[in-house]
Amino acid sequence: MMITSGVRIAIMTDETGWHTGRLKKAFRARGAEARCVDLADCRIDTTWLPHGLAIPGFGRTLPDAVFVRGIAGGSFEQVTLRLGILHALRESGVPVYNDARAIERSVDKSMTSFLLHRAGVPTPATWAGESAAFAQRVLMREAAAGRQVVLKPLFGSQGHGLKRLGARGGLLAPLPSLARYRQVAYLQRFVASDRPGFDWRVLVIGGKAVAAMRRSGGKGWIHNVAQGARCEPAELTVPLAQTAVRATAALGLDYAGVDLIPNADDAALPLVLEVNGVAAWRGLQSVVPLDVAAALVDDLLDRRLAEQAASAGLPEQSPQRRA
Repeated sequence: MMITSGVRIAIMTDETGWHTGRLKKAFRARGAEARCVDLADCRIDTTWLPHGLAIPGFGRTLPDAVFVRGIAGGSFEQVTLRLGILHALRESGVPVYNDARAIERSVDKSMTSFLLHRAGVPTPATWAGESAAFAQRVLMREAAAGRQVVLKPLFGSQGHGLKRLGARGGLLAPLPSLARYRQVAYLQRFVASDRPGFDWRVLVIGGKAVAAMRRSGGKGWIHNVAQGARCEPAELTVPLAQTAVRATAALGLDYAGVDLIPNADDAALPLVLEVNGVAAWRGLQSVVPLDVAAALVDDLLDRRLAEQAASAGLPEQSPQRRA
């Protein structure tokens, strides 16, 4: 275990609460100092010597590591700048957990689907494009085969904005207007189940699946906790663990909440729906004995910070100072 007394951590978040409180407590238990910082308050400033980066609370130095808990929404320019701050911290030698490149892959559902498919991770058939005519043809083709599709916002979470489309009562409704979806159609084949609906959330930390839960109920076929789903303990089976780890690796994430559903064609290959790179874990924590915040903090300090120290030729017993 790396000695981390005196290490300074920036928890990037646009709001403080249960998650940040748990993280700060876990960092304190390891002798590290953690403070919450809003990316909207950070800036690139080439006159701010010596780094050209101004991070509130750290003066003219940089944190020893960054934990990304949340990135506030905003205009395209605002979000680009906030991600740019994370990119700049990585370029300055600061371990960022998860870093901006990985978060960008997981936030964009189309890129997530592409990377999962390329890595051979089982995931439902997916189509993404700007053509409403093409999306309508996909809908018609799937309906002709007796299948339904789910229309999702390209960016978004917690089950908001999902629409299940297909033939009902012998009639096929037209594709809804894409205006609500910023003129992008992200369609994923709906996977039916002969059992009461549920999905799994598997938490992967540092390349290992460490906990799982089942989410059932909620609003019909949508099983997000934010939509009223119930959290229940779930056995972390080998297929669940292996699939979740492969999905996390495909996106290059340090940690992830991986959402999976049963595969009617092969029980040994659950299907990955989404990979969350800024995952909440309050629901999971309520049903598992693992201290999730402590596990995340230990992985950041003992693996990522130690790797950074080794690459910089620094002893593991001391934090990397950036003056």
